[in-house]
Amino acid sequence: MKKYLVLYRSEAALAGPSVSEMFANTPPEQLAAGMAAWGAWQEGCGSAIVDLGAPLDNSTTIARGSVDAGKTSITGYGFIQAGSVEEAAALMKDHPHFRTPNSSVEILECVAMPGMDG
Repeated sequence: MKKYLVLYRSEAALAGPSVSEMFANTPPEQLAAGMAAWGAWQEGCGSAIVDLGAPLDNSTTIARGSVDAGKTSITGYGFIQAGSVEEAAALMKDHPHFRTPNSSVEILECVAMPGMDG
């Protein structure tokens, strides 16, 4: 089995509220329904879920000595395992993240670093 990093993207996060603000301003019954949908998806994937991950907020980019706070379209992450990227994509087909307008999921294969343990 191969391990894949899943990045949840929402273009609305670039111009709208942060993930923390969105959670704070969403009615509790709507949050509960969303979490129930995630739970159902997780249950359907079974052992393919390596790490359910977490929502992400407050982006900082560091490049050649500069540090810049800003917004990002990456609003969450997780790790799954599958035999191929096609199988990984099939696991994401009915993911509740797609209920968010202008959302997408990026799947990246994790590759072992030569000479490094883990």
